[in-house]
Amino acid sequence: MELVSKVWSSVAKRGLSSQIVLLPFKSQRLFCNEPLSSSNPLLKKLLQVPCSLIKTTLDSDDRSALKISQFSWDAIVAGLPFFPSEKAQLVLEWKLEKMLKENERDYDQYLNLMSLCAKIRNVSLAMHVFTSMEVHGIKPTTSVFNYLIHACLSSNDATMALSLFEIMESSEDYNPNAETYETFIIGFSSLGNAVVMKRWFAAKKAAGYSATLQTYEYLISGCIKARDFDGADKFYEEIMLTGIMPSESILENLLEGFCRRRRFSQVKEFLKSLLEVGQEIRVKMAEKIVRLYSEHGRVKEMEELLSTVQESGQVAVVSEVNSGIIRMYAALNRLDDVEYSVGRMLKQGLSFRGTNDVEKVICCYFREEAYDRLDLFLEHIKGSHKLTKSTYDLLVAGYRRAGLSQKLDLVIKDMELAGVV
Repeated sequence: MELVSKVWSSVAKRGLSSQIVLLPFKSQRLFCNEPLSSSNPLLKKLLQVPCSLIKTTLDSDDRSALKISQFSWDAIVAGLPFFPSEKAQLVLEWKLEKMLKENERDYDQYLNLMSLCAKIRNVSLAMHVFTSMEVHGIKPTTSVFNYLIHACLSSNDATMALSLFEIMESSEDYNPNAETYETFIIGFSSLGNAVVMKRWFAAKKAAGYSATLQTYEYLISGCIKARDFDGADKFYEEIMLTGIMPSESILENLLEGFCRRRRFSQVKEFLKSLLEVGQEIRVKMAEKIVRLYSEHGRVKEMEELLSTVQESGQVAVVSEVNSGIIRMYAALNRLDDVEYSVGRMLKQGLSFRGTNDVEKVICCYFREEAYDRLDLFLEHIKGSHKLTKSTYDLLVAGYRRAGLSQKLDLVIKDMELAGVV
């Protein structure tokens, strides 16, 4: 308990951590966009039962699983993001209680638990894990402190994190190591605080530790989040000088910086340099460039981009750029160019990437009152794209607004034949 007392004492001297919160979190609930898998009934059960029954439910399943060896903690961990914060905490508390009851001595088990506390942004629970280790005679290590610092920064508690670092500095048994400094760099990078992030990078170098690829990934990412584009450029130059091969993450962030600054010439040079060294242009990169050119109506650059990616032979990227060109021409009401681009795309054996692109083209036809040409377009894409209900609804509304009752009747008949209600 002595170490924990030191931490709280240090925090008290600095003032409450809430006074220097860096960024507010928007929600205390931790839902994912993907639906929960139906393959694990325990996860569904935990979501359905009240908080008061979480631990009882876990105990029951644990006892049953011991007989048939089916209990999977990994499956529960994978489901944590689906849980409200209170339930997630109860699940981790149950795990800690189980470990202590079984006199678990494996450091990695406790480190994993602290990591999960960071995942659900619960620094108080991470501190409880730390305290429980000390009470049960498990001595802290530098790695334990690093994980606790990670939990603090994930929970936006910079005061506690700094207090832990000061305790490590004054200790003989768990001095800060390279990972400690890296944890601070990652934490402040995630918070978009480039100024403090750079200070920790300088501290890491002053302590005699060199930068790794991961270090530069987070440095550049943090600079981009903070709109410190010059800082990102500087770190990229350092990478080039050290001979480290930049990762996909670094390249995407660098491109993001060019796009945000509307550096069209640098974007073009960036693509050229990638292809010259034989690197692939990722779909995410293509999406960023397409968005940049579309927002600023750069038709010429968009067509040049298509020529560039066609030479690379990356089908997904070519498809993304084709779609971007079609969307841009549709937004500009350049119907002739829309039709030419659609024909070019289909000749390449590609199809529309989604319903939204098709509907943008249809809207262009309606704005231009080119109803017969719209019929030809729909016939042309019939073999490669199945119309959805929203697309049919768009056609119905458009023909009704134009007073084209015959075409309206045909669309309604097509809907019935397609089984679209």
